Amino acid sequence: AAAPRARGRLVVAAANLKEIRERINSVGNTKKITDAMKLVAAAKVRRAQEAVIAGRPFAENLVQVLYGVNQRIRGENVDTPLAEVRPVKRVCLVVCTGDRGLCGGFNNFIIKKTEERYAELAAQGVEAELVLVGKKGQQYFERRADQYAIRRAFEVGQSITIKESQAIADALFSAFTQAEIDKVELIYTKFKSLISSDPIVQTLLPMSKEGEVCDIDGNCLDPTDDELFKLTSKEGEFSVEREKVSTEVQPFDDLVIFEQEPEQILDALLPLYMNSQVLRALQESLASELAARMNAMNNASDNAKELKKNLTLVYNRGRQAKITAQIIEIVSGASA
Repeated sequence: AAAPRARGRLVVAAANLKEIRERINSVGNTKKITDAMKLVAAAKVRRAQEAVIAGRPFAENLVQVLYGVNQRIRGENVDTPLAEVRPVKRVCLVVCTGDRGLCGGFNNFIIKKTEERYAELAAQGVEAELVLVGKKGQQYFERRADQYAIRRAFEVGQSITIKESQAIADALFSAFTQAEIDKVELIYTKFKSLISSDPIVQTLLPMSKEGEVCDIDGNCLDPTDDELFKLTSKEGEFSVEREKVSTEVQPFDDLVIFEQEPEQILDALLPLYMNSQVLRALQESLASELAARMNAMNNASDNAKELKKNLTLVYNRGRQAKITAQIIEIVSGASA
């Protein structure tokens, strides 16, 4: 009776070992996929960073010109539609999310920030509308259309160009100048580093005539904090090297003479500058999304490696126990 029971235990043990072996193979295949996705995201992060850095000289020089123009017309009563400050009754929130998941809490952080800001404005008696950029934000808020007023939705994809930002800027320009909205705020993730990205709320309209970029608390956002990340391998492992990036901007020449009226110059420069700010926000949001995806895939690969190690340990112990049981069975049979 003892021998059949022992054989039954061996059959069960063999079945369990087979399941563990299949799971080890499955985890190994998953790790290959997450490693590949991490490398793809890393390559895209580099390109997204370069796009952010490449757009900085234009924006910085534009700020210099705006500042120079305003220094010349200081004290004059110059009105420009995009800089008009009026009582705030309706605010438009431009929400920048990603098109896909598998990027940790990137999309959730932006959605949560939007919900907080929307509730804040409602508590102050201010109406709020949403302009949604990215599929994840659209899916979330469109399912809750009874709670949130959605003005428009845009899809920009993974290759952001001036064309996409121009479409968004034109819609905002039209709504603001026609007094349909009194203020525009951008909610996006500011790219700081590969492991740090902050969701921020930036005031876009009304614009500052001096070209300053500030958040809703009045803190100026300094683009010179940018770092460029070089992706390399060290000792066979994925590695990241940081380098500071500085943009040289020539000071504005006081001897420059403007032929046009100050109103005409500002009316031409401010829409251009607004478009550059929208483009930068979209680029930073994309860089943050890709960095978050790279980190998520890196964590998934590490977890898969650890799980495979633990499963292999369990498998080896089970195999050892199976072999021991077989030896005992053979010895018992010989003794009988």
